[in-house]
Amino acid sequence: MLKIFSSLVISIIFLSGCSINYNPTKITDSTSDNSPSDSSLTVETDEVNQAPVVEVPDSNNSLDLSNQKLDKIPASVFEKTNLEELNISGNYLTGSIPGEIRFLKDLKILNASNNQMTGVPAEIGQLVNLEVLDLSNNLLTGLPYELKNLQNLKVFNISGNKYSELDLSIIEQELPKTVNVIK
Repeated sequence: MLKIFSSLVISIIFLSGCSINYNPTKITDSTSDNSPSDSSLTVETDEVNQAPVVEVPDSNNSLDLSNQKLDKIPASVFEKTNLEELNISGNYLTGSIPGEIRFLKDLKILNASNNQMTGVPAEIGQLVNLEVLDLSNNLLTGLPYELKNLQNLKVFNISGNKYSELDLSIIEQELPKTVNVIK
């Protein structure tokens, strides 16, 4: 089944006009300079279930990895330092987003909703350009106080979680009063 799917993905790549470099675990656009472009496409093999993980950027600054059955965020995502929007919603992410999220300094929108995450890394507080943070419908129990550093935040959605009310009240005291906190 995997061979059929891989053949289909490769056919789609060729039909879209991309050229590829083949490595058993990674296929990338040979014209890529490790930054996303309209024609870049990355296919990695999920190490756990050997299913292909396809990263298709919507634009130069946006990456949609939603509903891909991911149980972890591919490491290559954190190399795309010019990303302004990252959608990792609707996957099977557990634990916490890796601390490498701090490398995405230009990130304005992070949608990590509808996963099974239990925590948020303190490093998320380094994303000072973040305007929308959607962590809704996860299994969050605590929130890092570093979230108070997100002074450009406009929308903070944490509905559908069992977070600490005390943590949230401490964070809210330091956030701009204009932040729409969705509980």
